[in-house]
Amino acid sequence: MENPFKFGTIVEEEYFTDRVKEVAYIKEFVNSANHLVIISPRRFGKSSVVAKAVKQTGRKYITINLQQVTSVSDLSAKLLREFLKVHPLERVRHLITHFRIIPTVSSNPITGSIDVSFQPGVDGNVLIEDVMTLIEQAHSEQDRIIIVLDEFQEICDLAPNLDKKLRSIMQEQQHINYILLGSQESMMTDIFENIKSPFYHFGEMMRLAKIPREDFHQYLSERLAPCYPDTCDTLAYSILDYTGCHPYYSQQLAANIWQIGVLQPGTLSPLKVAIDHIVTTHDLDYERLWMNFKRTNKWILQQLSSGKPLQTGEYRTSTVYSALKRMQKEGYVIYSDHYEIEDPFFREWIVRENVGS
Repeated sequence: MENPFKFGTIVEEEYFTDRVKEVAYIKEFVNSANHLVIISPRRFGKSSVVAKAVKQTGRKYITINLQQVTSVSDLSAKLLREFLKVHPLERVRHLITHFRIIPTVSSNPITGSIDVSFQPGVDGNVLIEDVMTLIEQAHSEQDRIIIVLDEFQEICDLAPNLDKKLRSIMQEQQHINYILLGSQESMMTDIFENIKSPFYHFGEMMRLAKIPREDFHQYLSERLAPCYPDTCDTLAYSILDYTGCHPYYSQQLAANIWQIGVLQPGTLSPLKVAIDHIVTTHDLDYERLWMNFKRTNKWILQQLSSGKPLQTGEYRTSTVYSALKRMQKEGYVIYSDHYEIEDPFFREWIVRENVGS
C-alpha cells in the first residue's frame, strides 16, 4: 500500500488536508484586481494552499521562491524562465527584442526545459523592470496572470532599495494579481503595515492558522483506518495532541505510524515507536543546532519544552523577549496564542537530553 501521508513538498490532490475555506477565499479574491498577502509560520502549508487555489482558477500563474534567489539578476532570469513556461517563446519573441539587455534563452530538446541567463555584471534594476514589463504587456484585463512570490520578506536582504523598485513597477501594472507569502511575521508585518514602507497596504492581509483540530482528526483517522481499524480515532487524536495540530509534523508523524502498521503490524505503541524513530534519526542534526545556541536561547528552549514559565527572574524580561523574537525569526519558535517550539521532535530531544544531564 502507498503511504497516504505526504510532507516536505507541495501537498496536492488526495494528500491535501482540508483548507476548503482558505482555498475558496484565495480563488475568489484573485478574481478581483487586488493583491493578497499571506503570513504564517514555516511549514503551515501556505504554499500548498496557494498552489491548489491558483490551479483551480484555471489561469496562468508563475511561482518564485525568493529564498532560492541570489540576486536581482537571478530573480529576473527566474521570472522570465517561468513566464516562458506558460507562453511559447515564438509568441512573445517580439516583446523580448525590446529588452535593453537581451537574455540568452536555451531549451533542452529532450526534456523541453528552458534556461534563461543574463550577462554577468549587468544592471539588475534594468533587468527586473524589462521582465516585469514584458509580463504585463503579454496579458490583458480578460487574461490576467497570477504571480506568487514565496518568502517575500527576502527582498529586504536581496538588494538595497529593491522593495522601492518593485513597488514602483507593480503599482503601474493592471494585468497581474500578486500573491505574496511570508513566514517571518515581524518582517512581513513591517513590510506591509509600516506606513514608511513602499509596500504599505499593498494588498489584503491574510493570516493562515493551524488546521482546525476536528477537520484534521477526520483526515488522519480516515487514512490510518486501513492499518489501524480499531484505534485510528485514538491514534489521530494522539498525533494532534503531540504535534499541536502543526500541519507538517502531523503529516510526518502519521506517515511514520502508517509505515509501522504496514511493516510491523501488531506493534503495541506505534505512536511512541514513531516518535523514537524520528528523534533518533535527527539526533545529530538536533545536537548541531543545540551547540550553536547561546546560553539564553538554550534556557528558553528548555523552559518551553518542559512547559515551565519564562518569567522566573533567571533573565530580564527584555532579554527573554528579544531572544524569543530572534528565534521566531529564525524559525525555531512560533507564536499563536503562546510561544512554542516549532518542531515537536526537537522539543522531545531537548526534554530527553535535559533529563539525562
